[in-house]
Amino acid sequence: MKILFIGGTGTISAAISRLLVVQGHDLYLLNRGNRNDALPQGAIPLLADINDEAKISALIEGLDFDCIADFIAFVPEHLQRDYRLFKAKTKQFIFISSASAYQKPLSDYRVTESTPLVNPYWEYSRNKIACEDYLMQLYRKEGFPITIVRPSYTYDERSVPLAVHGQKGNWQVIKRMREGKPVIIQGDGTSLWTMTHNSDFAKGFVGLVGNVRALGEAVQITSDETLTWNQIYECIARALNVPLKAVHISSEFLAATSDYDFTGRLLGDKAISLVFDNTKLKRLVPGFIAAKRFDEGVKETIDYILAHPEHQQEDPEFDRWCDRIIEVREKAIREMEKKN
Repeated sequence: MKILFIGGTGTISAAISRLLVVQGHDLYLLNRGNRNDALPQGAIPLLADINDEAKISALIEGLDFDCIADFIAFVPEHLQRDYRLFKAKTKQFIFISSASAYQKPLSDYRVTESTPLVNPYWEYSRNKIACEDYLMQLYRKEGFPITIVRPSYTYDERSVPLAVHGQKGNWQVIKRMREGKPVIIQGDGTSLWTMTHNSDFAKGFVGLVGNVRALGEAVQITSDETLTWNQIYECIARALNVPLKAVHISSEFLAATSDYDFTGRLLGDKAISLVFDNTKLKRLVPGFIAAKRFDEGVKETIDYILAHPEHQQEDPEFDRWCDRIIEVREKAIREMEKKN
């Protein structure tokens, strides 16, 4: 098949790109070339800014695709642009939405594609919902051949997946663990979550590419392994060969701090227990199995990051914030003990 990705070098898309090339597909990657050193050999780069519609039109003149996927569309305006560019160019258009779009708070922790889409806590999620609505209207009114994919937390070798971190990534939390310092876990750490390795996500995604049964459908792709956040952090500590020193702090309290926006990331996403039902994916992609256990995958990620200093971006401001929040908690406990 002939396939075009808008993006193609991110956490999710890079793994899919590698798998498609290995399978022998003709893969075109449309991006600005900032990370194209990571492209799989055999992929065909198209260097341009997706917002430069005149240049894109010239680049794809004479080209038609079996599938086009946009990994960097976040608001309906992005998809309106895509529709102008690609409506006559593809047999399938895949939009990467987000599992954070699902109902918050949930009426049922078991999540299927029919779970309502509503998230009052996070603008990012509301924008993804608006994108889905726009595409479904195109499908219903004009037959535009769309497929919507909803990932949850998907990770690769370059970043350890965590819930509470600063603006510069997750390394500072790992650094705190290695230094024997306490780390913050939202709530009591018993809410349920799913981590999906990007190599597993790629298998599900590739099974939807060119799949006529996936047209007009929304499909979530996750692992079937469900863990508590306490277990997730414990797996990370074990991979580092250090004891976990966890401090549990209410998600509402964290969201109330003005230093970081945890309202969307926690109350609108990771503070909620989620168990994904992948029955629909397995019906569309028979034989799909997410084979990478989290403890195995995160150990590979830890080993990679420790061997690559360029992925160890320190964040002293977040480090000080953690110390301050933890001290506030400890002070409150001491005050309560005095009263008793």
